[in-house]
Amino acid sequence: MTQAHRWWDKIAEKYSTQPIADIPGWEHKLDRIRSHLTPDTRMLEFGCGTGGNARRLAPHAGSILATDLSGEMLRIAKARGDEKGLTNISYERGDFLELDLPAGQFDMVLGMSILHLLDDRHAAMAKARQLLKPGGLFITSTACLLDGFWFMVPILPIGRMLGAFPPVKAFGAKTLKREIADAGFEIEYEWRAKPSAALFIVARKPAG
Repeated sequence: MTQAHRWWDKIAEKYSTQPIADIPGWEHKLDRIRSHLTPDTRMLEFGCGTGGNARRLAPHAGSILATDLSGEMLRIAKARGDEKGLTNISYERGDFLELDLPAGQFDMVLGMSILHLLDDRHAAMAKARQLLKPGGLFITSTACLLDGFWFMVPILPIGRMLGAFPPVKAFGAKTLKREIADAGFEIEYEWRAKPSAALFIVARKPAG
């Protein structure tokens, strides 16, 4: 497991109280995800944070495995899920790439606001494909800094040294879409609230 969990453990309580920056955008993404859910859907979310997505989606899915590096994030996620009586969410701490799970068991793998934080997003995409059933969906929302926040790129290492930012990778939407396709997915839907916003993608693992 990487050491990134220490940064997220440290900020978990504060993070859990911060409001959603773009509620209409978030609701649009949730609506699109829900449109693919059934009472039989088995979903895995990696980088689940404090569990906001999982809680909103749980009533529409069969089961959700919510995973994260941060034990503190998961503690908050579980507490809030338990408060709502959501019994179809299970939680597992760990590096997504190191999760010991059988291949081809999930209908959906969800990674929201996480790919740009990973050391190896290509491996994460490959892991998602491995865990999905044929025809399963990989859904992600990803900050593409080079499309609107390129001016921040030079200060990211400084912010990381000062403890203000986690490690962040800078790339653009064209790069991300190419990488998702190269990982063996077919992109079915893409959306951004505005040109500089996170890119939301619904991609399918071929059924054949």
